Parts: sequence; structure tokens; C-alpha cells
Amino acid sequence: MQYLLQVDFPHNGPFGDELTTAMSELAKDIATESGLISKLWTENESEKEAGGIYLFNNLEDAERYLKKHTDRLTSFGYENIRGKIFLVNEALSKLSLPKH
Repeated sequence: MQYLLQVDFPHNGPFGDELTTAMSELAKDIATESGLISKLWTENESEKEAGGIYLFNNLEDAERYLKKHTDRLTSFGYENIRGKIFLVNEALSKLSLPKH
């Protein structure tokens, strides 16, 4: 089974290339997380939000990482951090893949 973790929070910047530069080392560290399949970094400059979508291969690692990431963001001064974990319906997801 796969689990999707959705995290977002108010963020005043940086965005775009500046965010990439500022977070490159963190991105490399996140890539080593146990159970992590992939992460998409998200940002919405007009809404002043940032976050990520993570795919984990088990619930325990998704829950552990949500706590770790929430604690890390809080230590950076972020508030109103929203995190949700969803079970991925893999059968429906496979049916929704584009046919090339």
C-alpha cells in the first residue's frame, strides 16, 4: 500500500529559483527519508503558501515524517502547518494514468 502525505503552510518567500537555492540541501536530506517514494515541492506565491506532496510506501513512515517535518517547520518559525495523510487507491490511480 502507498500513502500520500499533503503538507502546506503560510510562506512569505522565497519562491521559484530563490527557494530552490535556499532548500537544495534540505531536498537532498529529505530524499534519504525511510519509506519515501517521491516528493513534489509546491509553492503558490500569489497565495503566499508552500508545501509538498509526499508518497510513502507505508503509513508508519508517513506519520513519522509528518511529525518530524511539522517540528522542523515550527522550529523555523512557521505556524498553521496543515498535514494530511491519505491511503492511495492504487487500482483507480492506475486506471487514471494517461495512455501513451
